[in-house]
Amino acid sequence: MKKSIKDLGDIQGKRALVRVDVNVPLDENKNVTDDTRIQAIVPTVNELKAKGAKVILMAHLGRPKGEKNPEFTLAPVAKYMSKVFGEEIVFIPSVEEAAEYVAKLEDGQIALLENIRYYKAEEAKDDDMTFAEELAKLGDFYVNDAFGAAHRNHTSTAKLAKLVKPAVSGLLMEKELRCLSQALDNPVRPFTAVVGGAKVSSKIGVLENLIDKVDNLIIGGGMAYTFVKANGGKIGNSICEDDQIEVAKAIEAKAAAKGVKLVMATDVLVTDDFSGNGTNKFCAINEIPDGFEGVDAGMDSRKAFAEVLKSSKTILMNGPVGAFENPAFAEGTKAVLEAIVEATANGAVSVIGGGDSVSAAKKFCKAEDFTHVSTGGGASLEFIEGKVLPGVAALDDK
Repeated sequence: MKKSIKDLGDIQGKRALVRVDVNVPLDENKNVTDDTRIQAIVPTVNELKAKGAKVILMAHLGRPKGEKNPEFTLAPVAKYMSKVFGEEIVFIPSVEEAAEYVAKLEDGQIALLENIRYYKAEEAKDDDMTFAEELAKLGDFYVNDAFGAAHRNHTSTAKLAKLVKPAVSGLLMEKELRCLSQALDNPVRPFTAVVGGAKVSSKIGVLENLIDKVDNLIIGGGMAYTFVKANGGKIGNSICEDDQIEVAKAIEAKAAAKGVKLVMATDVLVTDDFSGNGTNKFCAINEIPDGFEGVDAGMDSRKAFAEVLKSSKTILMNGPVGAFENPAFAEGTKAVLEAIVEATANGAVSVIGGGDSVSAAKKFCKAEDFTHVSTGGGASLEFIEGKVLPGVAALDDK
């Protein structure tokens, strides 16, 4: 367990150097179009404010690649955050000028530093601590609340925590670690994982780690067709990774050896036009005609998935079971999410683990319908794979 801001003593007047993830989407007029990530850090910032700390937020926006590119400025984000917090957020235009701005902060005031990725040293893959030492001068203690960037071994996410002590997690980071760890390491059984997405290759680590932990494993989405082909099925023009066929066979064998129930689609919705404007029809997953590709779970598969999910006590979802971005191919993913919502209402612990699953959950349900909707994409994926996240490892242990 890592220490959190709850474990800090008196921080009145102290400078809190806080790494947050406010990498939010902006429209062409630089207006924030989805403030989920900003809302997620509000509890941590408010807690630090309430205890009288001077709050200096560090964050990135997009990928400026170590250059001061105005397209990636955090200024519009600071402006939006001022509305969220009901007070002006002090915008610090550069690290070079930061000390001057920080010196003028009053207790409980919030500042946001310009895009930390404007500096090449932020993402440098070396042991040079010069940039970390420069940032360290700005704070009396360090807080990491950026779970979405915790898998990055960057200056602001990992190196800084070695220099500024105490180094603790924020409330969002603490919740992410608690919910994901509870699901993976101490689940109430039966424990079911839904793993979807297009490619087996991107989810090998996830599948292999989960087989050691789950009772049921639902495999859906484009990756399912590699498993079907591995078993000699006809998959038409469906996405398939021929170089992963042996991996698929090994995963099936491991599941059988561990007594894990693998739940695969038996029928699918297929199309001859991925835009959704062609011929769409249902067929058996191992009898897809040439010229057609599988794009969603079929009716029988949706029922089978829902049945398993509704009888589960812990559920982890990582990836959709169809090309849900197109409404014509969204019903399978929608059915899975609705079954998870029902299970949650009946007492199950449900964690939506990052990336496309989160987009789908937001599209078809409400975040509060689940126990936890992760704010991490790559970070959630790596955590579920069982990897050590540098941004977490660098924090103080309890």
